Amino acid sequence: MANRHLSRSIVLQALFEWDLNAVDKKDVIDILDRNIEEFAQNKTDRPFMEKLLTGILSKQPELDLVISKAAPEWPIDRISPVDRNILRLGLYELLFSERSEVPAKVAINEAIELAKQFGGDNSSRFVNGVLGAVYKEIGEPGKEEQSKRRKKEVPFDQMPIERLSGAVVYAEENGEMYFALVHDIFGHWTLSKSKVADAETVEQGAMRALKEEIGLPVEIEAELGNNEYIATQPEKGKVRKQVHYFLAKAPYQELVLAKKGGLDDARWFRVADILALNFYEDILPIVTKAITMLVGRRSK
Repeated sequence: MANRHLSRSIVLQALFEWDLNAVDKKDVIDILDRNIEEFAQNKTDRPFMEKLLTGILSKQPELDLVISKAAPEWPIDRISPVDRNILRLGLYELLFSERSEVPAKVAINEAIELAKQFGGDNSSRFVNGVLGAVYKEIGEPGKEEQSKRRKKEVPFDQMPIERLSGAVVYAEENGEMYFALVHDIFGHWTLSKSKVADAETVEQGAMRALKEEIGLPVEIEAELGNNEYIATQPEKGKVRKQVHYFLAKAPYQELVLAKKGGLDDARWFRVADILALNFYEDILPIVTKAITMLVGRRSK
């Protein structure tokens, strides 16, 4: 672990120099190699360092957005270069690293240690606060890791299934078509969805989700398709989440975002603007299908 801590320190130094001197991202590997030559007697950890550094740089806009959401009173350019790059490093490991390689608590603790080593008097407390807030927001992964390790691996076909439903919501106003989307703290525009209650149909679940999440009464018009992914929950372990998406029509009215974790905005968008937004990979095909369906209706 001591060697891995040194590796993170070397990556942090490369990030600091890149940030402070406005170095082109494609030249940062040269900085890394220079630092490895100077500080790392054993160069066997170079693949880890390069992967970590290039990963952070590739995700920098998303990481900065998460920082700004988790610490809104501290604009990114007001955070010291050391602290903001420690946050970028810690957040990258917390959000994007393989959990088996870097458990969430390790990512946070390593960042705190870097803050103690390289930051100011209050750096470690600041880093701990920001990363701790994000850790809670994403469901405290790894909190019950020891108990999970004692459980046998559950085959895919035996995992519990959780049904969710949501919708691509559109409205028409003055000859224009608008779509209602929600924005999460990780910088993506996405669709309102909710867990389907035992007594509900998936259509009813979607209608309730939209009413509760953004205050819209909707009418379900068509089914758009399903997504499925595996999530890990502290109480249940691995769960298959099956999401049913619909096309729904709503009145063009003010969106009222419910105060709930994970979302920070809700807006209407015109068709011309919607495909330029930052979507999750599994959401974009659903939205595209809805737009294609509606445009096809108008052309008839």
